[in-house]
Amino acid sequence: MANPIRVLVVDDHKMVRGGLKAFLLAYDDLELVGEAADGEEALHKCAETTPDVVLMDLVMPGIDGPAATRAIRDAQPEVRVIALTSFPEEELVEQALQAGAISYLLKTVEPDELANAIRAAFRGQTTLAPEAAQALIQAHTRPP
Repeated sequence: MANPIRVLVVDDHKMVRGGLKAFLLAYDDLELVGEAADGEEALHKCAETTPDVVLMDLVMPGIDGPAATRAIRDAQPEVRVIALTSFPEEELVEQALQAGAISYLLKTVEPDELANAIRAAFRGQTTLAPEAAQALIQAHTRPP
C-alpha cells in the first residue's frame, strides 16, 4: 500500500474532532497527523505536521476557517483544504473557496463520501456538497 493520506482535523468542538478522529481510523489509506481547536492552532499544527489534507471548520473563535485556510495555502500551497461545516450559506461557501479551499462539505456528509472527498482533494479534485453548489448557483443567477 502507498503511504496514507495525512490529514489534520480543525474544529472548535472537541466532540466533532473526536468523531472525525474515529472516522479516520476506519480507513487504512487515511492517517490523522494532528488536530486543532482553532485557526491559530491549525497554522502551528500545519507547520509541524505538513498534512496532505486539512479538514477545516469555518466558524470558529479567533482566526476563523477562511482566514486560516488562506494562511495555510499561502505558507504551504501543496496542502489541500476541505471546508467542513454545518452551514451551506452562499457567503461562507464563497469565502472558503476564495481563501483556497478545494472542497466544501457539510458535517452531515456520509463517512464514505468524506473519505472519497479526502482522496479527491489529495489528487487535486474538487468536491462540493449539493447544498453548497446550489447556494453558489443561486448567488450567480440572481439579477443584479
